[in-house]
Amino acid sequence: MTSLTDLSLAAMRDGLRAKAFSAKELAEAHVKAVEAARVLNAFTVETPELALKAAEAADAALARGEAKPLSGIPLGIKDLFATEGVQTAAASNILKGFKPPYESTVSGRLLADGAGMLGKLNMDEFAMGSSNETSAFGTVINPWRGKGNESLVPGGSSGGSSAAVSARLVAGATGTDTGGSIRQPAAFTGIAGIKPTYGRCSRWGIVAFASSLDQAGPMARDVRDCAILLKSMCGFDPKDSTSLDLPVPDFEAALTGDLKGKRVGIPKEYTVEGIPAEIEALWKKGADMLRDAGAEIVDISLPHTKYALPTYYIIAPAEASSNLARYDGVRYGLREAPENGSLIDMYEATRSAGFGTEVQRRILIGTYVLSAGYYDAYYLKAQKVRALIQRDFMQAFERCDVILAPTAPSAAFGIGANVDDPIAMYLNDVFCVPASLAGLPAMSVPGGLSDDGLPLGLQIIGRPLDEEGVLNAGYAIEQAAGFTARPEAWW
Repeated sequence: MTSLTDLSLAAMRDGLRAKAFSAKELAEAHVKAVEAARVLNAFTVETPELALKAAEAADAALARGEAKPLSGIPLGIKDLFATEGVQTAAASNILKGFKPPYESTVSGRLLADGAGMLGKLNMDEFAMGSSNETSAFGTVINPWRGKGNESLVPGGSSGGSSAAVSARLVAGATGTDTGGSIRQPAAFTGIAGIKPTYGRCSRWGIVAFASSLDQAGPMARDVRDCAILLKSMCGFDPKDSTSLDLPVPDFEAALTGDLKGKRVGIPKEYTVEGIPAEIEALWKKGADMLRDAGAEIVDISLPHTKYALPTYYIIAPAEASSNLARYDGVRYGLREAPENGSLIDMYEATRSAGFGTEVQRRILIGTYVLSAGYYDAYYLKAQKVRALIQRDFMQAFERCDVILAPTAPSAAFGIGANVDDPIAMYLNDVFCVPASLAGLPAMSVPGGLSDDGLPLGLQIIGRPLDEEGVLNAGYAIEQAAGFTARPEAWW
């Protein structure tokens, strides 16, 4: 018999409504799975009591015939989302112990739709990282193993989310994507994840990293589950000035896998120097899958792609340096006050003790590019290049409906392999960053395995607000790839 934790989110939903099992049984199975997998370090806080309480409410609602869209579904919430009464630390020492008296809009919508929260998921500190090695709560371990049983990173920053979904600890999870933080970890762990159009999901109650780029999205084991979660997460929020006041489509209903009449663009600039042969081969295989689903494959050009990564690493740190200025030891969070020290001494001591190395590096970069004399040379120029990158995409979408690209330039790498080389680490997001700068919907779906037997992701990028088109193209790849591989439960 299939374990309850092995079921897809959609199968859990349908099984609950058919009374094949109860929400309490489902929650208890997941609580046990979480307890048995602590070696993965996927959670910063476990909240079994909240998951079981939600399950009791779900069973009562199901008995009354009043099931909500996510009644009884156990989820994990990334530690970047404020959760009422539950520690929200953004995986940083500076916020350890902080329990918000409010709920983020996105997590609140999931809970209002009947979901139960199993806990807060580990991540890179303030979402700054591509490997989940910068967390103040320790590195998350990818449930997949490398050659010789090597421990691997789960990707970042949503590494706890990706590891928990891949290891069957949660039915789905929230992630946030600033420059690829949903898509890259999804690719590294063999799951699906979508970053919707900027503004689709409210940012209210999400700890800010780079405000013009941050966007919440779901991570789940398949495209349908992502579509179900995304519908609950989206919607206008008057508390977020960038929230889009638009109807939320039924994303699940749009999944047909039929791409007849659609054109899929292949950007020539994504063939970067040194790209592994297995990544190129998977990309070509993905194009064949979409062609078999009825799409026409067309060549496109995104000429400013090579400037995307340096542009991102000017804009994102600049916004981070502003956003993180609030953590000064005065208002909330950690306070380090040296004896007989001045206010400046307290600022310095608090921020030195509270922020990790990567966060400090990005604050310094951001402060530098915003400083007098360098603002025009770096930040203003980066904003102009960002506009050119956005224009490239709009011109490309005159020739195609969606764009196909690799998600990451490699499979998951070993823990510690890139930790001393920030440039190598930043290159992990080389294929994800352009869509983030343009605010476009983009998702990663598992496309196959590497030569070492590790999952590889394919990325679909769509027009603004065309999450349905992105999900449907992802669904077509999923159907054709037949990806059923999963990590062995060694933990």
